[in-house]
Amino acid sequence: MKSITEKIRYILPAALLAVLLCCCTGKPKVDNSEIFNREVYKPEYASGFRILGCDGMKSIMIEVSDPWEGADSVRFSLLVVADGEDVPAGYEGQVLRGNAGRIVAMSSTNVAMLVALGKASDIAGVSGKRFISAPEVRARLDSIADVGYEGQVDYEALIACHPDIVLLYGVEGANSMEGKLKELGIPYMYVGDYLEESPLGKAEWIVALAAITSNVDEGKRVYRDIPARYNALRDSVAALGLAPVKVLMNAPYADSWLLPPAGSYGERLIADAGGEILTGGKKTSGVIPVTREETYAIAREADIWLNPGNVHCLAELERLAPGFASTRCVQRGGVFNNNLRSTPGGGNDYFESGVMHPDVILSDLTKILHPDRFHGELVYYHKLR
Repeated sequence: MKSITEKIRYILPAALLAVLLCCCTGKPKVDNSEIFNREVYKPEYASGFRILGCDGMKSIMIEVSDPWEGADSVRFSLLVVADGEDVPAGYEGQVLRGNAGRIVAMSSTNVAMLVALGKASDIAGVSGKRFISAPEVRARLDSIADVGYEGQVDYEALIACHPDIVLLYGVEGANSMEGKLKELGIPYMYVGDYLEESPLGKAEWIVALAAITSNVDEGKRVYRDIPARYNALRDSVAALGLAPVKVLMNAPYADSWLLPPAGSYGERLIADAGGEILTGGKKTSGVIPVTREETYAIAREADIWLNPGNVHCLAELERLAPGFASTRCVQRGGVFNNNLRSTPGGGNDYFESGVMHPDVILSDLTKILHPDRFHGELVYYHKLR
């Protein structure tokens, strides 16, 4: 049997090691969802965010999941701290104290959401002023900074904005602005609306933006009627029981044609409007590449051609896609593009306010695909002549 002295010889180093480990690692790491475990808002259509609360606190946490293409189990958190409250011990993530009154939006879709919330005057900076379509923002462009683009950010202009928060997006990885914003002490939040496949899911991100500018209830109020209008129109199309209208999508890019896959944003809009995107029988989980020759065969079957690049007339289309003028959809006047509301600087409101108005886009598509059943002026689309 070991003596008391020998036992102490073994116990003391172990105890000392435990103390050192605690000193080195600091406080035990706590999952943010353990602190904020009360559901404030669970999206019905969006998959990329949720809003959580904590009992006894008015502060809320916006949790964004997989905020860029290819992300796997990536979580981002922004804590919106209510007046008079502190950041809970153990919280790890970005912190915004109070509502944001000065915002830098790196995507025009975020501009549209802020406009819909009545917060156009809170936009202090954008990425690419000439592309912005919203009249409420264009009217005050002189007082809004253009902070550049990822990889070429004008940080002097950004700092001069005195932003409360910067709204970011990721493409194939974390946004390169992250490090500098942390260094500057400027809070940021990822907005992943572009990753949503559901048209209603894209629009639902307005609730997340409302959580940083006013309150969640305001976002819910603005969003509430959008699904109702969209789903009512979708159901009315389905009730007609019509055969799907065959649709050719997009335009050539380099030597191939990229078609939207099943379940994607574009495919869902077309399907809900009573159409079917032709892919020549190809099915993949991602964008479907086809050759020009394959596309020409598809085009011969199509009734309607939609979104053929950034062209505004048939003459431009012929230069972009030589030889397609003889296809049935062109000969029958069935070519429509979504760039009716373009800005002089090259912006397209379809990709800006259209995100907040999927019901209006769906209405346009029903009038194009079923002109004998649905009537009225087009908002985002126009017929190429």
